[in-house]
Amino acid sequence: MNSRRKNGTGILSPMLIREATTEDWPAIWPFFHAIVAAGETFTYPLDLGEENARSWWLLEAPNRTVVAVDGDGTILGTAKMNNNHMGNGSHIASASYMVDPEHSGQGVGRALCEYTLEWARASGFRAMQFNAVVETNVHAVKLYRLLGFEVLGTLPEGFNHPEHGFVGLHIMYCRL
Repeated sequence: MNSRRKNGTGILSPMLIREATTEDWPAIWPFFHAIVAAGETFTYPLDLGEENARSWWLLEAPNRTVVAVDGDGTILGTAKMNNNHMGNGSHIASASYMVDPEHSGQGVGRALCEYTLEWARASGFRAMQFNAVVETNVHAVKLYRLLGFEVLGTLPEGFNHPEHGFVGLHIMYCRL
């Protein structure tokens, strides 16, 4: 999927979202590790090792992991998409996103989220659910709401944020 992003000068630049490969992992791992170790947005262990991280993030079919790359092939961000549950709940999709902080605010997260919603629709899912959106991640919450998600509920003090202490975890949902 081709898209556009704002670069550092505000000019729209080309961006491609494509299937992630194991060869992409060395470029994903540095920002993945920094985001997880910061402990502000994911419920992953702060000391998550590279091998476990790779197996958790690079999903096999029918699930999917993609990367957003610029015209030079630089990886700007990544998303994984999968069924949220198994069995009789397997008609609900889920997704997670990581944008390299050097490229935040350029539309990469929005393009990845729109891509995962399109994937879920094309794959026959009826809805997408996010199980744990940290309420202090205001940029993500705002984006998800703009793309049609609603907060179904919030688990009070469900996340121990390193700066804000115990904050809520939203469960968010979008009918496809």
